[in-house]
Amino acid sequence: MGQNAGMVSRASRSGRPRALPVLLLLPLWVAGCAPAALGELPAGAAFRAAFSEQGVAWVSSGRACVARAPSFRPECPRLPAAVDVAWNAANAWAAVPGLGVIVTLDRAARTVPVGPVAALSGAQVYREDGSAVTFAGAPASGLPGVGFRAAAAVTGGDGRDYLLVGGEVRRVPDGAVLSRGAAFLSVTPDGVVGSAAPQVETPWGTYRLLGGQLERLDVAGRVVASVPHGPGRVGRVGSLIVTVEASGGVRVFGPDLARAEQGS
Repeated sequence: MGQNAGMVSRASRSGRPRALPVLLLLPLWVAGCAPAALGELPAGAAFRAAFSEQGVAWVSSGRACVARAPSFRPECPRLPAAVDVAWNAANAWAAVPGLGVIVTLDRAARTVPVGPVAALSGAQVYREDGSAVTFAGAPASGLPGVGFRAAAAVTGGDGRDYLLVGGEVRRVPDGAVLSRGAAFLSVTPDGVVGSAAPQVETPWGTYRLLGGQLERLDVAGRVVASVPHGPGRVGRVGSLIVTVEASGGVRVFGPDLARAEQGS
């Protein structure tokens, strides 16, 4: 493959090329499963999003993007197929299971070999066998030996990690099953709940995407405001409610669901 065999080319939306060093000759613990072709989507790859004070990151059909506050302009670097995204230490990361690495999506380019990844939380990287590492690649507490591929992972408002496995919300590291029949992991101020629709709980109420609407619910679960909105994901970015659609459309709202002006 020539002298560039150890590099993955990454270009920002501005067109400036960036090079990510990637160890293609991975250690045996990574290479236990042959990596997929670079253009092949991992099983279950679909549409996931992660929100933080810095903005929103998402992956849709293998393409990972980030939109930072206050402008929320999307940046979609050229990467092989990604399976998940997360925010850690103000950096937006994507998991690229075909190479067994995680990579930053913007700012300083970083690549960390971690093995075959199933999901990312804000604190840890979860591999397909249930084991976990930190974003620096150091061993961490996971749920090893279960033999599952987590459908999602998130760090809750309590600072603990939770996984969605076969519709079950599992807490890390004890593996306790907190609920069943969930389609999404929804962050609350004191943890995580399983939900049937994308939602987030905030000091101003719960916001969810359901039935072609973005709804705001009060503490009693009553809808107190709504705006038309297609399918997507919703989260909190500072004092804003932010949504993203699989097509990459980002919308920004105030707590009352009035459209907020995006900065420059």
